[in-house]
Amino acid sequence: MAEVIGVRFKDVGKIYYFDPQGEKVAKGSYVIVETARGTECGFVAMPNREVDDELIVKPLKTVLRKASEKDLQMMQENKAKEKDALKLCEKKVVEHGLDMKLVDVEYTFDGSKILFYFTADGRVDFRELVKDLASVFRTRIELRQIGVRDESKMLGGLGVCGRALCCASFLGEFQPVSIKMAKEQGLSLNPTKISGTCGRLMCCLKYEQDAYEYLLKITPPKGALVKTKEGKGTVVDVDLLRGNLKVSLLGKEESAPISCSKREVRVLSGPKKHKEESNEETPEE
Repeated sequence: MAEVIGVRFKDVGKIYYFDPQGEKVAKGSYVIVETARGTECGFVAMPNREVDDELIVKPLKTVLRKASEKDLQMMQENKAKEKDALKLCEKKVVEHGLDMKLVDVEYTFDGSKILFYFTADGRVDFRELVKDLASVFRTRIELRQIGVRDESKMLGGLGVCGRALCCASFLGEFQPVSIKMAKEQGLSLNPTKISGTCGRLMCCLKYEQDAYEYLLKITPPKGALVKTKEGKGTVVDVDLLRGNLKVSLLGKEESAPISCSKREVRVLSGPKKHKEESNEETPEE
């Protein structure tokens, strides 16, 4: 176990662990830390806490000091300079005729580097642009290509639900989302209905996936042979969330399926086995 604090460098960014060196740091306060890209100022998202060594990426960097009023003022000045840098870089991109879209600009805390984030359909040769920007700002320049999900996280906006984008409001890290989740949740596979503002699968598909996986385990699937109060039948429709089934009774296939709860039936065989048994009973012509 090791004592750490969790620090964020963006409002809805990833939390990084740092060694407080025995000093108690309050949540919401600002600290100066050493990172891979130099000295940075971040806010404490998680106060002092003991965590397992397995959760720590070693070597664990330390907190240099608590942020002073001068440090916070420098942060505000950097924010103001970022807006001017973005406008200037957009102008330079047009001058160089580059097929890229600038998304955001970020100054490191000590001003030793400026990072420009952009999106593009393919690779972009921005070497001349970097030289041009370096001659203007007189500091290190880094252009970093990001994906459309990161772009949405940085810019923010509203989702189809009418709420602020999850990635821009509370999701610290993106979680993998697959088309399999949409299938298991019984959603339309129309890309326009299951895609977010970024054009990728909606992050919220992940939220209820565990519940759907559990319900799929305890609910008879479509095509299964079950025993009901009115006799044996085949499941033709499933309402996972309510736990209701529609069953077509054997020998009464032309009649309307009966509705019943999954608690009222007993599974006799799964869809595949039931199908094989039905094929065996079919007489050859």
